[in-house]
Formats: sequence, structure tokens, C-alpha cells
Amino acid sequence: MFYYLYKDVSGYWRWTLYASNGRKIADSAEGYVNKIDAEHGVALVKSSYSAPVRQASAA
Repeated sequence: MFYYLYKDVSGYWRWTLYASNGRKIADSAEGYVNKIDAEHGVALVKSSYSAPVRQASAA
């Protein structure tokens, strides 16, 4: 897996997380003016590995 950090066509910083097979797993969903803010978003995702997974209850 790897994170791809880039500037979009509007000049905003974004990130995308790719699986080892090259498929997109997640992305920033928003653009950042500052590169450091996009890097912080990546760090938040990296540090969330132990976050609980919640499931919707059956109706």
C-alpha cells in the first residue's frame, strides 16, 4: 500500500491511498491549501488503525 500526495487541477493538495494491487482504497475527499494539512490528513488515517468498526443494526 502507499499514499499518493498531489496537487489537483485547482492547485489544492490531496492524497489517495492505494492497495498493493494499484486499486484506490481511500482519498482525502477535500482539497487542502497547504501541503502540511494534506500530510496531517494522511497521518490521521495512518493512526486510526485501532479505531473500532461500527456496524448498522439490522432493521
